[in-house]
Order: sequence, then structure tokens, then C-alpha cells
Amino acid sequence: DYEIGQTRHVVGIDRGLRQIAACYDEKGKTLFISGKAIARKRQHYKELRSHLQAKNTRSSKRRICKIGNRENRWMSDCNHCLSKTLVSHYGPDTLFVLEDLTNVTFDTVYNRKRENRYEHHSWSFYDLEQKLKYKARLNGSEVVKVDAHYTSQRCPK
Repeated sequence: DYEIGQTRHVVGIDRGLRQIAACYDEKGKTLFISGKAIARKRQHYKELRSHLQAKNTRSSKRRICKIGNRENRWMSDCNHCLSKTLVSHYGPDTLFVLEDLTNVTFDTVYNRKRENRYEHHSWSFYDLEQKLKYKARLNGSEVVKVDAHYTSQRCPK
């Protein structure tokens, strides 16, 4: 069980699409994990699905299903690798602070272009959070959530 007194590091993690994780610790050090390669691969899967949907045959529908499953497995692996990297980088007795994104929506009607809607609604923030939680607990660390409003602008200390 984690006690707040044993905390050696406090790390604030801001999750996003361009920068998957932007971390800021109590020493003022930052760690940015870029999402450029992931975005490219997701765009590839999106184009492949679009091409197959235009064909609208039975075999294309089967292939779309297989591609979707492959993308889900790959995305889950990305989240595993990212959470493992964060936990190993900061070590044991770390308090990871994430913004609470449960009721946050990326409004598609007014703010997003049609071609960007998929990227904003299909990212697995919750999956990354769950993987980080269980890996942090195995490492003797803890993950807490704070209110998401203005977390990018507030001082993490």
C-alpha cells in the first residue's frame, strides 16, 4: 500500500495527441514523448480502411475487421511500452499525477475538421491510464488524478 510520506518524485503528466506524454517533475525537468510516428501509422490504417470501405465487398469487410483488431493490438502495445518507459524512467516511490479526462469531450460539431474526428475520438487515454496504474503499483508508485481544467497552464508544484 502506498503512503504519501514515502514519495521521492512527483511527476505531472499531460496527455495529448501530438505529444503523447509531456512530463514535468519536481526538479523542473521535462520529458516529452512524441506521437508523430504513432499518428503516421494510425493515418495509414485509416486510409487503408477507407479504401476497403469504398469497395464494399464481403472480403473487404472481413479485412476491415482484421485491420481494426490489428490496430487495437498495436495501440495496446504502444500504451504498454509508454507506461513501462514512464515507470522505469522515474523509478519507485513516484507519485504520477494525471488529469482526469472522464468527462472531457473533444467537441466534433464545432471545433474539429471532419478528417480529424477519428484521431480525436479513438485515442485510448483510459487504456494508458490503467496500464500506468498497475505498473506503478508493481513498482511501489502511485497514480492520482486531478481536475483537468487548466492543467497545462498551472504550475505542477
